[in-house]
Amino acid sequence: MELARAQQEQWDSAYARRPCLHGAEPSAAAHRAVQRFGAAGIDDVLELGAGHGRDALFLARQGFSVHATDFSETALDQLRHQAQREGLDDRVTAALHDVRDPLPPADATVNAVFANLLLNMAFTESELRSLVAEVHRVLCPGGVFVYAVWSTADDCSRHWQQLDDGLCMHDGFVGRFFDQDLVRTLAEPWQLDELTPYDEGQRRMLLVAMTKLPAAQVAVWSPTEMSH
Repeated sequence: MELARAQQEQWDSAYARRPCLHGAEPSAAAHRAVQRFGAAGIDDVLELGAGHGRDALFLARQGFSVHATDFSETALDQLRHQAQREGLDDRVTAALHDVRDPLPPADATVNAVFANLLLNMAFTESELRSLVAEVHRVLCPGGVFVYAVWSTADDCSRHWQQLDDGLCMHDGFVGRFFDQDLVRTLAEPWQLDELTPYDEGQRRMLLVAMTKLPAAQVAVWSPTEMSH
């Protein structure tokens, strides 16, 4: 909890110092999510770790209704103001939430969840498993979870200071780099539709897409459509 509070203050301070911290352009993961959500006929998205909203606003511009959450009120204020400036405040709502706590939606009430880089943050492996289980809980059967994370193939993974439980630190920020084994571990009991390495700028990334199976299919599913 002390680490969580320290990281919340760190991110709040970073957003205050540099509004639009991550730039205005949407992430590559958001572009992929638009394609996947659109193909599934989904029109509403829960975004976790939305920051100042570059992806939430992009999703709204593509016609999705977006409920964005983050644990930085400073970032969410920036998101809200930009949504108002663009006339998107009827499509974008924003709420303060730390994903270490249970997600607000009721069971099986959400069609899609999106998270760019959130899972890289300062979570223990136990907290990561709890977070992914919460996403599974709130999604409807057939609902889709798309997320992107830094890969252990990224050069930065060798230069950050190593901490306990697979975490590492650089310039006061704590995070975790993902390998494909961790992705597959977190994918139980999901259908893992996509696990794709890609580059974004200088970063080596992994794009992951998973579908919540109906309960009757969980025990018999095998991964036959996964991309490598």
